[in-house]
Amino acid sequence: MEIVLLERVEHLGQMGDVVKVKDGYARNFLLPRKKALRASKENLARFEKERAQLEAANLTRRKEAEDVAKKMEGLSVAVVRQAGDTGILFGSVSARDIADAVTAAGFTLGRAQVALQQPIKTIGMHPVKVNLHPEVSLNVTVNVARSEAEAELQANGGAAQDQLFDEDVEHIDGDYTVENAGDEEQV
Repeated sequence: MEIVLLERVEHLGQMGDVVKVKDGYARNFLLPRKKALRASKENLARFEKERAQLEAANLTRRKEAEDVAKKMEGLSVAVVRQAGDTGILFGSVSARDIADAVTAAGFTLGRAQVALQQPIKTIGMHPVKVNLHPEVSLNVTVNVARSEAEAELQANGGAAQDQLFDEDVEHIDGDYTVENAGDEEQV
């Protein structure tokens, strides 16, 4: 199906481009979300009439998104989840969880704006792409930890696993002593 784009669509084209896409993609995604029109003579004439208005509205939305992006630059949000000793989460962190954390940090963000390729399933610092506008995106750092204290430790550059290991090992006169449930054994 041939369509004319009403806004920039990543990996497809810019506003005003006439592109050929699969029927299902057009019917189920682009047309219902008002991102495109069918490329008929009537719709092309309508688009050319409204082109100046569409470009002005797009420019205004883009400017607002760029202002928000400047405020959000370097944003890091913490998400607390339960995890095992190896750092693997019991569950995962999804786009909705990230959107909720960014909203709690004072910015309005929908889950559709979070470009998460796969759910996050490990503890640590994860860069996640956020699309504020089809032409404006930035990275937000998601700090996944077991507790607020662990999140703060990770944010300051320490690794949670290293901290756990350091608590179990004591350094005494060049020898390491490992403590296991009250028992000590020389290593």
